[in-house]
Amino acid sequence: MTTPFREILKRKDFVVTAEAAPVKGSSVSKTVEHITLLKDKVDGLNVTDNQSSVMRYPSLGICLLIKEHGGEPVLQVTCRDRNRLAIQADLLFAYSRGINNVVCLTGDSVDVGDHKEAKQVFDLDSVQLIHLVHTLNSGKDMAGNELDGGVDFCIGTTATPSADPLEPQLIKVEKKLKAGVSFIQTQAVYEFDELKRFTEFVRNIDEKVKILAGIVPVISAKMAAYMNDNVPGIFIPQHLIDELAQAPKGTGIAKGIEIAARMIRQVKEEEVCDGVHIMFIGREERVPEILEAAGLL
Repeated sequence: MTTPFREILKRKDFVVTAEAAPVKGSSVSKTVEHITLLKDKVDGLNVTDNQSSVMRYPSLGICLLIKEHGGEPVLQVTCRDRNRLAIQADLLFAYSRGINNVVCLTGDSVDVGDHKEAKQVFDLDSVQLIHLVHTLNSGKDMAGNELDGGVDFCIGTTATPSADPLEPQLIKVEKKLKAGVSFIQTQAVYEFDELKRFTEFVRNIDEKVKILAGIVPVISAKMAAYMNDNVPGIFIPQHLIDELAQAPKGTGIAKGIEIAARMIRQVKEEEVCDGVHIMFIGREERVPEILEAAGLL
């Protein structure tokens, strides 16, 4: 029987989650393969919600598949596409189907996605969404009406330790912490000094919140340069770019896996934070290689 993620956070010294990215289409066979491969190797499987404003199979649908195949799903919910009515309805449905973990995000602007003509909602932001989930957990909806059958979600959120400037990010994180979360999964981090400062900031406010460092493998120097130039909150240091550039032709993925595993080992050995969240989007089948190289299997 799968151990609830809430219990994992309480009991386990080093927590590991990964992402099961939704497909763009209705064929979920490959996603099911990834779920089957990863469900017993990680403590939870996150499912993104139209990540980067790109239309995909719904997060809720993949979470149901994870549940059906014996994994522990972590539902991601953004505020971009649905108002508070739809979000509450989706959360009630999710909980009734055994999905008990939710990550609250504001969501990317449609300007970065593939449906730039879409109308954004943003009825709430991520802090308000956290409050919404707590309200449902208390047995009422946002209008104060009693629920016939309550919910009890384990609530998480995200943060960007490498944000520049950092101060607005820390203000937002403090609001999220005061709203009440059990865990934070960070965006990709490559500089440990930044992660350590972030961890210290969080623990000074709420030492019980678990922090999972975001690990995004980089498979080429070109990819690293692109991310530095185009992805807000990402900074890949030059020494890693040089290491990737020196990798023999055809070994980029292997080198990316090696670097990711090394970072995970450092996070664990130095007790930088409470675990890692691995995002190898499009290459989920390679995540076990990272776990093995990091000594987690």
